[in-house]
Order: sequence, then structure tokens, then C-alpha cells
Amino acid sequence: MANPTILTVDDDPAVSRAVARDIRRRYGDRYRVVRAVSGAEALEALQEIKLRGERLAVMLADYRMPKMNGIEFLEAAMDLFPLARRVLLTAYADTGAAIDAINVVDLDHYLLKPWNPPEEHLYPVIDSLLEAWLATPDPGCTETRVVGHRWSAPSFAVRDFLARNLVPYRWLPADEPEGARLLTAAGAAATDVPLVVTPDGTTMVAPAEGELAAHVGLSTTPTSDFYDLVVVGGGPAGLGAAVYGASEGLRTVLVEREATGGQAGQSSRIENYLGFPDGVSGSQLTNRARRQALKFGAEILSAREVVALEPAGSGRVLRFGEGSSITAHTVVLATGVSYRRLAAPTLEEFTGAGVFYGSAVTEAPTCSGEEVYMVGGANSAGQAAVHFSRYAKRVHMLIRGADLSRSMSSYLIEQIRDIGNIVVHPWTEVIAGEGDGHLQRLTLRDARSGAEDSVDTSWLFVFIGAEPRTDWLDGVVARDALGFVLTGPDLLADGQRPPGWTLPRDPYHLESSVPGVFAAGDVRAASLKRVASAVGDGAMAISLVHRYLEAQ
Repeated sequence: MANPTILTVDDDPAVSRAVARDIRRRYGDRYRVVRAVSGAEALEALQEIKLRGERLAVMLADYRMPKMNGIEFLEAAMDLFPLARRVLLTAYADTGAAIDAINVVDLDHYLLKPWNPPEEHLYPVIDSLLEAWLATPDPGCTETRVVGHRWSAPSFAVRDFLARNLVPYRWLPADEPEGARLLTAAGAAATDVPLVVTPDGTTMVAPAEGELAAHVGLSTTPTSDFYDLVVVGGGPAGLGAAVYGASEGLRTVLVEREATGGQAGQSSRIENYLGFPDGVSGSQLTNRARRQALKFGAEILSAREVVALEPAGSGRVLRFGEGSSITAHTVVLATGVSYRRLAAPTLEEFTGAGVFYGSAVTEAPTCSGEEVYMVGGANSAGQAAVHFSRYAKRVHMLIRGADLSRSMSSYLIEQIRDIGNIVVHPWTEVIAGEGDGHLQRLTLRDARSGAEDSVDTSWLFVFIGAEPRTDWLDGVVARDALGFVLTGPDLLADGQRPPGWTLPRDPYHLESSVPGVFAAGDVRAASLKRVASAVGDGAMAISLVHRYLEAQ
């Protein structure tokens, strides 16, 4: 198991180096010392530590930092590592704020700057905090271990599933000693990957998502066969509906086939979401929303795919892929959209082995010092480009148009313009890929001149288009030509209600062509593709669910 981490964060480079130096001098043989120069950077570091299943012992944060002060950082960090010990670095004039922080973030100690000599003012404090931390049972120390090959698509799929579901895990390459030892202990060969070993010692070779979910603590089985409300899809709209539905007394279950958060959950940083002036990662926002839904009593089922919807009298039956079903008075469809696949057929064989759909933020550290290519010009691509620029030698953004202004928010365009290792290539498309076992080269084409160019890279991330996940609704719920669910006024043609509509009223604003079935978020026709509007849709859908139920 990797050494526990001590993290320091201070926006003054000299102070940051000094505190890390003093900490490393005394504890570097037993602890990994990580330093950051802003609260946002420190939170990103903590997120990576969490996803790797590693331990955090102590955090030292300077109080006076711009955008996010030390108290705000420690409060956010508590979501990830509630048992880590917390220290605030303050000047003498800030001791009042430090004392207040004891109540706000359960502060363990505050240190006055300067702390020289550390033997008198720093080390005794850290010694006592480490002693207390070591004496406290830390459930985060147990970890799922994944053994696999770097360019194995099934290995990536397992890692991506665990990361997106916020399950801490440790990645062990099969060709390194510890990974080889685990394979031997499990009686598996190097080709039997991915191998997953859970904290209780259970081993699984190339598990299906449902099997994996059940063994890592995710709920996969409903506790009832009838609910007031079933929410299909766990993105921002679905989580919003689950929170509001459960909090208002509806017996609610949310069903998600992959991971809560949807595309938003994969975002490295969302900076235009109300209430988070310093931005928030998609996984952090998702984790808080998930915990909030569970707090109010909603059930959340993971790795379960709904394949059919059937009206049955006053109930609505939802069938799962393996044949079981649940029934509810009402349904909220919040299945979101999927990224479209690139048309180049030679790229398909490299999916998960160099070609990734979505940001796959777990891959960012692996791209250190390399040339990374991204296809797409919307906000999701821009957020990923900014995140990967911290690791990659250069990030190349390939877009079909002349510039980013048509589909990307101005704040992101300005950020990208100021980052020296992000290069935007207009009028450029990917037409082919090559490699031996994984992606090694791309062929690019200029859409205006037709000129082609070959570039060496092992990393391509795709963020193009938006295809709704609604094929399973064919013939049941009215959809537009692109597959998005029609609702409310869009269902009326020349003042006539949709065929089969039996109620003496028009469909409610978010109601589909099946009474009691509502659509929220990106899956809804003509919706605004933003996180805030999706959450708003989820909340509004619950208001309409209540109106529907009251009229029954």
C-alpha cells in the first residue's frame, strides 16, 4: 500500500516550498508530501488520491488565499477525506478566523506563520496529529485493486466504471511485480485481465458491470417492486428529480446503467454552475447530489439498464435487460445523451486503447509529457482540454468550424487562449487511426483543402454530438426525428392531443405522450444543454408529478 499523504496548500510559492521542505525533511520517509498553490489545485490532487484508493493523513492550508481561502478549502476537502487531520496556517491578525474555523470545519489546529524553528512550533503539532490519525480506524484504507494492461480496453472499462462511480481503487499493471503476485495468488495468467480484487479478498476476472457493482458496494437490486416514482438516468436531471421526489415524500428509485453524473460527472471542472464561483468538478457535484438523494431516502440502483416501458392501467412498468421489472405510478426519463462515434472505421478497434469517448479523467496523469488530441468544440471538450493541459506536453483541439465561438462559453475560450500548450486546429477532422495493439498514429484532413497529415499520438478523446438514449422507447413514447422525447406543447399538432392520449387535458409541460411519464434534461427535445437547466428540469418534473398524482 502506498504511503499516506500529507498535503500542503499555500498561494505564496516561497511559503509553499518552505512548509513542504520542512514536512518532507521530518516525515518524507513515511509519508508522501504533496503541495499545491491554490485551493482548486489542491482539491484536484485530493480527488486523484481518493480515486486511487490512497490515504490522506494531514492537510495544512493557508488561510489567506484568493478565490478559495483555507477554511473554504478544508470544508470542501472534508467531503473527500473526513478523517484527515486539518491545520490552518495563519498570520497573527487572522487568529480570530482560525478560532471560528474550529466550529466550521472541525479544525484540529492552527499554526502561526512563521513557524521557525520547526522543531519547536511545527513538528510537535504534526506528530500529535499523525498519532491521532493512526489511532483512528480509517475505512478509506480498504481498497479495491485492479490488475490489467495499460492498453487493454476491458481493463480501462473497469477502471473507468470504478472511477465514475467514485469507488476508490488501486491500479496495478500486470507486468509489474505486485500485479504479477496478485495474478499468481488468484491462480490467473497475465492474459486473464482485468483481475479485480475487492477489500474482502473476492477475485473477479473480467467482471461484467453488474457483477462488479454488486461486489464493490453499489446497490443493484430494488427493495420493492412498486414505487411512486422511478427516475431513469442518473445525470444532473435524474439526480435533481430523485432529490426533490424523495425529499417531498415520494417513494423514489433512480436507475442508472453506467454511473451517476452522466456526462457532467466526467467533467474535470464546471465553472459556470450557480453557487460555485471557483468551479466544481463533475464528480464532486455528483457525489454531493447522490449523497443528498440517499439522505432523503431515495434508492439508487447502479449498472441496471431499463430496456422497455409499458403502460399498465394506472401503473408504468419498467423492464430490465435480464427480464425483471419494477412498476411505478410515475416515471421521469432522464437518460441524457451519448457522445457520437467517429465515422472512421479504423478507430473502432482502439476504443479504450487510445481512443476514448468522454474525458476519461483517470487517464490524465498517464498522458504526462505526451501529445494529446481532442475532437470537439463544445464546453465538455474545452473543460477536458484545460484539465489535460496540466499533464500533457501539448493538447490539440480538432474542430470542424473556423473557431470555438459557435459552441463554447466565452469564459472557456479565454482560458484556452491563455494556456500555451493548447493548440486549436480549425477545419480539421480525423479520418483514420493506426497502431499495433493500441493507437499510435492519426490521419487528419483539412476540411477546406482536403490535405491530409499523419501525426504520432497514443491519445484521442472524442466529444462530438449528442445522441439520446431512447431506442428502447420506440413505439411507446413520441420522439422527434433525432430521437429526443417530445413533451408538453410540442406534442400538440394543430391543437390536437397526441394519438392515444386519454386524459381530458393537454400534456403538462414536461409530460410525454404517455400520461405520468415525464422527460427532463438533455433527453428532452429542445432542452438547453446545461447542467443548471437539467437540474431545473428534474425539480420541475417533480412538481408536475405531484399534479398528476393528485388528479388520479
